[in-house]
Amino acid sequence: MPELPEVESLSRFLGEHVVGRTVARVHPVAIHALKTYDPPLTALEGRAFDRVTRHGKFLDLDAGGVHLVMHLARAGWVRWSERLPDTPPRPGKGPLALRVRLTEPEGTGFDVTEAGTQKRLAVHVVRDPLEVPGIARLGPDPLAESFTPAVFTGLLAGERRQIKGVLRDQSMIAGIGNAYSDEILHVARMSPFRLAAKLSDEEVAVLYAAIGSTLTDAVERARGLALRDLKAEKKSGLRVHGRAGEPCPVCGDTIREVSYSDSSMQYCPTCQTGGKILADRRMSRLLK
Repeated sequence: MPELPEVESLSRFLGEHVVGRTVARVHPVAIHALKTYDPPLTALEGRAFDRVTRHGKFLDLDAGGVHLVMHLARAGWVRWSERLPDTPPRPGKGPLALRVRLTEPEGTGFDVTEAGTQKRLAVHVVRDPLEVPGIARLGPDPLAESFTPAVFTGLLAGERRQIKGVLRDQSMIAGIGNAYSDEILHVARMSPFRLAAKLSDEEVAVLYAAIGSTLTDAVERARGLALRDLKAEKKSGLRVHGRAGEPCPVCGDTIREVSYSDSSMQYCPTCQTGGKILADRRMSRLLK
């Protein structure tokens, strides 16, 4: 799933390629992905993109006050093309969900795609990004200057959930998902099952620093890469997520996994849980 660093990179890339350029046509291919109808998609046609920004994991392309907002969900992506096919796309069973053709140079534009069978990609056309419910619910952005240690401490105060779930909650902190929450907790040397409210002041400070360094490093690694290379860069840069059975790059212990019905998390016992193996089921206690 694209998370904050990948969406930030997509935002920067699109900002460099579409700002100042006019939309010629918008082709909806997967109708289920379109979540709004007023304004219609055609409201983008004839307008130039003014800027591209990010709200958590949401991409926001502003075309003169009409916003094309996209959430790529688990398997969505954006593919830039210097020469789109001349023939308009037809709805079908393929991954293409939306095509945006620009006027200059002729034929340039981008496709929005979604792989797999779980179709969760969401496309909105709105006058104000806050009209998108997912954006309206977002917590603070962890890369914003306003995300201070005091703000983070306040978010955790009285929070009885496990810290892994808190980090993934978009209403708490915007943009962190399953992969980077694993990475952040590994950097912080913290168990994903620790209760947020039980963290000491020192642990909160360490976790705050880990959030900033992990996300900033991921964004910097992706700087300047072509869109087709971003996924590979994310995978190669992860230290524990998706690496169950491999040695921890810090201590050499075997990376372990806790599996759930629709996801899994990875961690290092030596670095994060004092050598204990977490129960591989839906519970928050350690195996004895």
